[in-house]
Amino acid sequence: MESLLDKFKNKTAHVVVIGVGYVGLPLVAEFARAGFRVTGLDYDREKVRLLNAGESYIQDVPTADIAPHVAARRLGATADPAILAEADAVVVCVPTPLNKTKDPDMRFILEATSEIAKHQHPGMLIVLESTTYPGTTDEVVVPKLTEKGAVLGKDVFVAFSPERVDPGNKIYKTKNTSKVIGGATPECLKLATALYSNIIDTLVPVSSTQAAEMVKLLENTFRAVNIGLVNEVAMMSRRLGLDPFEVIRAAASKPFGFMPFYPGPGLGGHCIPIDPLYLSWKLRTLKYQARFIDLADTINSSMPGYVVDRVTEALNDQKKAVKGSKVLVYGVAYKRDVDDMRESPAFHVMHDLIARGAELSYMDPHVPSFDEDGMKMSSVDPASSFAAWDCVVIVTDHEKLDRKRLLAEAKLVVDTRDALRGVEGDRSKVYGL
Repeated sequence: MESLLDKFKNKTAHVVVIGVGYVGLPLVAEFARAGFRVTGLDYDREKVRLLNAGESYIQDVPTADIAPHVAARRLGATADPAILAEADAVVVCVPTPLNKTKDPDMRFILEATSEIAKHQHPGMLIVLESTTYPGTTDEVVVPKLTEKGAVLGKDVFVAFSPERVDPGNKIYKTKNTSKVIGGATPECLKLATALYSNIIDTLVPVSSTQAAEMVKLLENTFRAVNIGLVNEVAMMSRRLGLDPFEVIRAAASKPFGFMPFYPGPGLGGHCIPIDPLYLSWKLRTLKYQARFIDLADTINSSMPGYVVDRVTEALNDQKKAVKGSKVLVYGVAYKRDVDDMRESPAFHVMHDLIARGAELSYMDPHVPSFDEDGMKMSSVDPASSFAAWDCVVIVTDHEKLDRKRLLAEAKLVVDTRDALRGVEGDRSKVYGL
């Protein structure tokens, strides 16, 4: 009988990926490209339908990367967890959000683990990729998969390998982004490494699942804390009459000892606004306050309100109130040149502007409409004249933004991204952070 290690080496293993969103779909495509039979398991039936039709619904994964493998019957999708009974390897890529009190919401990991346990059979590798607090794999996943007598490292193999997905990145994709892997036992690490070596160029094994979990949190905490720092620098610079972007770019000319981060309207995406708080929560259970994380979260969470204050000041300078003013928010995606709206600070800015009585519209060439966060809106035509609004607020500076036309037409601009730097025209009507 072919061993699990041989199945990975010979690419005869059946891989099931639970959750085929921004993390799961690129993995599904890579496993299929490598020659594995792979199935995406997701309760979103529209994703299942599109994937079975060979169509991509994620901007970073072209349909051409999906369709040939669907046609060859190497790739499919289902909403039925019974498929797990056929799996040799299961990769869990489910969301890990925060609840209203900013504590970890573990229900999707718990549900996925319970479904795996229901369909468990000897000789399975389970890899958790969802970002979570150190200890989750050993404390939550392993006990569930061994509670009926399965021996860890012999009957069932468990590992943690944090996702490293950067939506819109044109250089680093799944295959050429190095991958950290931690096994619950040495044999678990050996098997997880054997699986991922088929689809990832560089693997970085670490000593434990906890170490791998901490790696991901360090990566994103590093970014959150440094963004918090430059966001505070932006607020301090305005009090000093300085341009924070000019200061940061000049500091970045130093060839050692400095890495530039740039301020903005707040944090967005699934990782940076959320992941550090998983670490902060875990440390609170150990009676330790993660002070840098908590301070950075306070500063970063205040930025949408700070942007709205800047809009208010800009309109006041024009002898206008926010209430009744026509305000256009440019960009609702959380970063430039993508359609990803997860945790976008634009929604906080928009809610605050509406609360202050603004007549609000938005423009985003990548997001023609949305029904999120209690708002349902459609983008105005990107070719529309910016002169129709009393104020334009740049929350996300897509490459498609016609900067020259914006500066020429707009009555007033609040530029949170320094998008208009270097554009010739009347800058007296431009307010930065």
